[in-house]
Amino acid sequence: MIRISPIRLIDENGEQKGLVDTSDAMRMAQAAGLDLVEVVADSRPPVCKIMDYGKHKYDQSKKEAKSRTHGGELKEIRLGRSLKIDPHDVQIRVDQARRFLMAGHKVQIVQRFRGREIMHKQMGEERMFQICQDLSDVAKVDMAPKGMGRAITVLLSPDRDKIKAIRSRMIQEDKEQEKLDLAKLEAEVAAQNEADDIADAQEDANDAQADKKKRKGPKDNRASNPVDDEIADLLG
Repeated sequence: MIRISPIRLIDENGEQKGLVDTSDAMRMAQAAGLDLVEVVADSRPPVCKIMDYGKHKYDQSKKEAKSRTHGGELKEIRLGRSLKIDPHDVQIRVDQARRFLMAGHKVQIVQRFRGREIMHKQMGEERMFQICQDLSDVAKVDMAPKGMGRAITVLLSPDRDKIKAIRSRMIQEDKEQEKLDLAKLEAEVAAQNEADDIADAQEDANDAQADKKKRKGPKDNRASNPVDDEIADLLG
């Protein structure tokens, strides 16, 4: 019940009607089959709008639900194209994962294998477990490192209590927090993934061309040592 009169009225079409007696505004709302809703109660006179109150409440609840789940998106971080990723690049991706986790997002980390690297999956598993350890101060493991085709994945979710404690400690220590630009971070990760995909496609094309030439050449490969080839492939 709106007890103050007059009010500043906005009609059902969003048009400003200026100052209107509350009783007149109520009659206008009833004539339109709608409700008179106080939308800005703190102003004097208050601002009221003619609208469908039920729809208004429903839209509000949707916005609140979206706001609560906004930080819960799943972000994918790839550890390059193969086991041969440089340790410095691994650390860059761990830092990216940390920033996503601090922002409240879940993170899926993926280690891919190329060629015969799949025979050394334990190396990928060891890397994944180390990353889980490195991020244990802000994350908890939702899914332990698990093989999926020619990749190993791990799923991490933010540990909200730990993150809250970190933020509180930073405030107490009067440390300036770097402003988290999620749009910039997402663009950075997307560019990394796109570069990996392009490089993969080019390498696959080169491999296919090499295989084609090999089939045309001599079939005797006794000069090639498979063990040496495998080590060379892993070490680059």
